[in-house]
Amino acid sequence: MSQLFSKSPKHCAERRRFTISKSHKKLFFAFSSFLTLLLAFIFLIWLTLHPSKPQFSLTQADIYQLSLTRPSLLNSSIQLTFLSKNPNKRVAIYYDQLQAYASYKGQQITGDTSLPPFYQDHEEANLLTAFLQGTALPVAPSFGYEVGRDQIAGKIVLSLKVNGKLRWKVGSWVSGRYRFNVNCVSIIAFGPNAAPTSPLSSNRGTHCSTTV
Repeated sequence: MSQLFSKSPKHCAERRRFTISKSHKKLFFAFSSFLTLLLAFIFLIWLTLHPSKPQFSLTQADIYQLSLTRPSLLNSSIQLTFLSKNPNKRVAIYYDQLQAYASYKGQQITGDTSLPPFYQDHEEANLLTAFLQGTALPVAPSFGYEVGRDQIAGKIVLSLKVNGKLRWKVGSWVSGRYRFNVNCVSIIAFGPNAAPTSPLSSNRGTHCSTTV
């Protein structure tokens, strides 16, 4: 009598586990390959359309008021005009939040002023105007002395800053929000004979540094 070959239940279970494990490996490799291709595609698009940060320059700065009501309380009034340019050929920009303020020797001398949000198309330039004010702002006791020294020197140097958030737009795709900071330096003539009723003005174009 011949003996027929038969598989034991243990052998069948092992083969089933091997088949399942093999299927899992195929799915894993397929998913990994898809993910790798997707990341490579996104990276290629990013390299092709990598947006350059926006460019800002200060075209006008006018100081209408910079006076101490008490030794350490300041009233200020400053008007600024910026030129904002999008240097990208394929990427547009949404500016969602913009706030501007002025500082002097590391001290903020105006309140934060909000600018309206706007859209900037490819290679487009826009003029932005901000009117900055401060009322009874606390400053260092040496503030009046420092301003007096600058008046003797014939010039005053202000740091003018814009902070906000932006989004990149490529076709119909819009990115998440990115924080950006703009820092401008304005050197304004301020001699001993400056007329008290006239604003201190500087209309020399100044390029600003921008970080995103």
